[in-house]
Amino acid sequence: MNNRSNVKARCALHKITPYSPGKPIWELQAERGLSSVTKLASNENPLGPSPKAMEAISLLLPDIHRYPDAGASRLRQALADKYEMNPGQFLVSNGGDELITLIAETFLDPEDEMIICSPSFSEYEFGAHLMGASVISVPLDKDFQFDMDAIIGAVTPRTRLLCLCSPNNPTGTYIPAKVLHHLLDILPDHVVVLLDAAYSQFAEAPDYTNGLEFVRAGYPLIVLQTFSKIYGLAGLRVGYGIAPEAIIQQISKVKEPFNVNMLAQAAAEAALGDEDHMHKTLAVNAYGKLQLYHAFQSLELSYIDSMSNFVLVEIGAEAKRVYEELLSRGVIVRYGGIWNLPRHIRVSVGTQEENEVFSAALKDILG
Repeated sequence: MNNRSNVKARCALHKITPYSPGKPIWELQAERGLSSVTKLASNENPLGPSPKAMEAISLLLPDIHRYPDAGASRLRQALADKYEMNPGQFLVSNGGDELITLIAETFLDPEDEMIICSPSFSEYEFGAHLMGASVISVPLDKDFQFDMDAIIGAVTPRTRLLCLCSPNNPTGTYIPAKVLHHLLDILPDHVVVLLDAAYSQFAEAPDYTNGLEFVRAGYPLIVLQTFSKIYGLAGLRVGYGIAPEAIIQQISKVKEPFNVNMLAQAAAEAALGDEDHMHKTLAVNAYGKLQLYHAFQSLELSYIDSMSNFVLVEIGAEAKRVYEELLSRGVIVRYGGIWNLPRHIRVSVGTQEENEVFSAALKDILG
């Protein structure tokens, strides 16, 4: 048999590195022979999904031989009602990741430029590289705050897209409303801004904005939201974008017709109305962050006050070893090396019991 092949992939693929997700529970159990695993790596909702979402899924199971609504019209109407906007300002996607790719496919040509901040979510770069565009990285400052002067200074006539994550993953820092407003006012009109607000529901700062006020005002701004975090539907993959209708219409041209399955659409609609589940999640997160802060303070570790459901903590030169040792004890966190932060780990906020398991393991390793 002749296994030789001259088939070559696109040159753009040489710049693409596959996304590295947090280690799943089953994989660590299989590797280490563990019966119990505490996963605090992927910023998931520790309370699980909304009960209303699970009920909605069960009711639709007999209909899964049918194609889903290609436009997710019921979910878009529910979102429009919640935010008091027009359904035409919403586009539902297969998780936030798909929305990022769709935006890149809509606005980026080869030789265009996209600005990102670093460290941040790696999937922004994926979309740019896929389209053959250049990625311009602007570092956060020494306190992991956004450097607006550096961002503005990076804009050129070739800039088409600016990606901002607020609260930012993995740092938990954010962009104040006045700062974002100023930025939107002075950016040239050929630049579209993607504001990834996937963690916005957790933000407690009084000057935080999820960006919707600027969408309503007509700025060329796309706000990314997701049902993966506070709504606890990460396994179903439902995200959505909010933008002026003219922008949504352009992105819709590259969207696959049946990109979000019917169970996911129904679960998301039900979860959207489950205020009780959301309030419980916020309470667990607020208490859990305090648990983690106290644990880090007792170990004299430096950490970032987070506006999200995770905390970035500086362990030091032994961070990789500590990460590996935590794995051996059945505790999964994220090692900061993937963001070029080799002295840090990122810890998702879990339940009270999960946070205690992590804290006890960390103290024992460092003690």
